[in-house]
Amino acid sequence: MPSTTTSNLVAKINQLSLVFQTPLYRNWTLRDAFIHTAKHPLEVLLSDKNRLPVLNKLNLEIYKGDRIGLLGVNGVGKTTLCRAIAGIYTPTSGKVSIQGKVRAIFDTAAGIYPELTGRENAYLLAKFMYPEESKMDFLEEALEFTELNDFLDTPFKNYSNGMQARLCLSLISCKPCDLLILDEVFDGADQFFREKISARVLKMIEQSGAVIFVSHSNEQILRVCNRAIVLKDGSISFDGKPKDAVNYYSKLL
Repeated sequence: MPSTTTSNLVAKINQLSLVFQTPLYRNWTLRDAFIHTAKHPLEVLLSDKNRLPVLNKLNLEIYKGDRIGLLGVNGVGKTTLCRAIAGIYTPTSGKVSIQGKVRAIFDTAAGIYPELTGRENAYLLAKFMYPEESKMDFLEEALEFTELNDFLDTPFKNYSNGMQARLCLSLISCKPCDLLILDEVFDGADQFFREKISARVLKMIEQSGAVIFVSHSNEQILRVCNRAIVLKDGSISFDGKPKDAVNYYSKLL
């Protein structure tokens, strides 16, 4: 198990709450509106927003050496939590403190220009994913790893889903960082390449300070992680060993 001393703390999430403002459509008659106003005179009657709480006073500490699997049904807040940790979402309340650099991958097709070739897109993705790198020495190695060969110089829009996944995953897995967030990044890869890229990603995970790994595959969670968390109703309902977390989650389902 990783050390939990203060010096090894990578991220601390304290009382994190996040509420989305979603459109609210009310198909009311004049009678409905009159009755609602009488019952709730202090509420703004024609408000077009509805409060949708996603995370509720969530607390979490992440340490160097943590490989955290994040489990939960769709819509429970896994991606929202990851985006809040990555700084993409601003918390409604609470605080997220990070020590070091965070690299978060949510969509392997993000930043892609379909009209450009695979090689051109690879260069742009590398600049986007690794802005701190002045040299792109790793790019050729990543392109060779894709095994796309001559297809690298054809438009990305002509790629199959499997080819798209090969290019993006090869670039994603180039370099480790202090906190790595991987949100269902293996989706779309064919079986042969999934096995190949898994070994590469595992190496990157081992070299990174801490990792949050979101997946619906219990097999992947058990293989990659040394700690697992189950989200329920916007909070952490279980935090412990991956095998115990998978069993707990299975019972919830």
